[in-house]
Amino acid sequence: MNKVLVSDLLSQRGLDVLREDGALAVDVALNLSHEELRARIGDYHALLIRSATKVTADIIDAAEQLKVVGRAGVGVDNIDVEAATRNGILVVNTPSGNTIAAAEHTIALLLALARNLVPAGISLKNRTWAREQFIGVELYGKVFGTVGLGRIGREVARRAQAFGMQVIAHDPYVSASAAGEIGIRLVKRERLFQEADYISVHTHLNAETYHSIGEAEFALMKPTCRLINCARGGIIDEDALYRALKAEQFAGAALDVFENEPATETPLLGLDNVLAIPHLGASTTEAQEHVAVEVAQQVMNALRGRPVANAVNQPKIDPRTLDILGPYLELAERIGSFHMQTVEGQISAAKIHYSGALFQKEDVTPITVALQKGMLSPVLTNVNYVNAPFLMKQRGIPVTETKSDARANFANSIAITITTDSGDSVIEGTAFGRKDIRIVRINQLHINARPEGHILLIYNRDQPGMIGLIGTILGDRGINIADMTVGRSRLGELAVMLINVDSLVPRDVLQTLTSAKQIDLVKQVALSD
Repeated sequence: MNKVLVSDLLSQRGLDVLREDGALAVDVALNLSHEELRARIGDYHALLIRSATKVTADIIDAAEQLKVVGRAGVGVDNIDVEAATRNGILVVNTPSGNTIAAAEHTIALLLALARNLVPAGISLKNRTWAREQFIGVELYGKVFGTVGLGRIGREVARRAQAFGMQVIAHDPYVSASAAGEIGIRLVKRERLFQEADYISVHTHLNAETYHSIGEAEFALMKPTCRLINCARGGIIDEDALYRALKAEQFAGAALDVFENEPATETPLLGLDNVLAIPHLGASTTEAQEHVAVEVAQQVMNALRGRPVANAVNQPKIDPRTLDILGPYLELAERIGSFHMQTVEGQISAAKIHYSGALFQKEDVTPITVALQKGMLSPVLTNVNYVNAPFLMKQRGIPVTETKSDARANFANSIAITITTDSGDSVIEGTAFGRKDIRIVRINQLHINARPEGHILLIYNRDQPGMIGLIGTILGDRGINIADMTVGRSRLGELAVMLINVDSLVPRDVLQTLTSAKQIDLVKQVALSD
């Protein structure tokens, strides 16, 4: 009989689901100290937690029989996922359990902001009847813009449509056809901020989205626009938001999340045009029950050897496949991530072309899956080899494979083409041995770059002094160049630079590079080492 330990508060319905399974022995032990958990965990095959329990490497090392850790919630930052993977322990979470709660909460804030409900209620409780001070605006016929069209973004959009709103969205990782099927028009990011009467944020927080909504975006917004964020704190630059709202640059903002929580000292609380809520997006009775039932079902599936929908860590790959194709798995994942961080336009399709004898005799499916995992990793959390193909299909982005045994410049190589409304973008890579992977071509420009760490992709006019100019700008800000490669077609025409740097390049330095008249485009890429 499998033994299950529940160490954080779980709804009764979730516990009932576990106990209804006659093959499980369920123990509930709350508020265990680190030492107590470490002493007990060796007897259990499954561990169910929320956010309080810290599943550290030494806990995992002591878990001699553990097969699965289930997190009733989205985040897994309290679990050492790498240690779990190393020990063959599956980690699962419940990303969909709070979808409806978060979507409804977004609409609640939208309505409260439009109709001044909170200040009006406070006014009346203070014995003041001042109807004329709280005249609101309607939703019907207005333009609703969602930044991000994932699981929650789509549910919010459906509800906005029910109010008779026109819904537009910006999400380069969703095809136009997939958005069109649910009546949503995809637009460029700048256009969304210009057109929308209401803007709601539904993206993940990462290096690309951190402070991605700030002064430039506020300057584009209508004076009557209202902004809602129930996604993640840190996506909106709160200092810039404070300045814009204090100057009444646009109508108002409703915030459920903040960069630093608890956010009891933020100056935004002192503004009348800010509706601030203490991170209640998932705080409903139903959501808590949903995540409990969902994680219970996933843990039971894992213990029975059945497919698990929301595995956080990747399953083990056959040792022979890893031995032969390992470098190309890593290469495909990194090129996919590189592509998605640099490509321009709305993505509609992806293709991977395999060249060389190696790929004629080997099953390349794991490499194609690695590509999809890499493409989604910059914008989604918890993407793995199990769910990546499903997530790509859900976003309406077909992925195809082609093969040839022809050898051009390398014995074996993979070329990945991303199709957008701006055209095709191609990146080719190869492996020199087990640990030396390289990007060898970007479109028609041949290079020799290591896809690792922090990288600057720069397109510039090929002329003397460019390397010195860029090196000086970076050097003046203390940014060290680890490696640099240059590719060009002809003297004086377009050239490309890939620069490996030791740290993240600040936004103002990127803007300085972009403003140089000889430089056409600058993109920053972050890849794992």
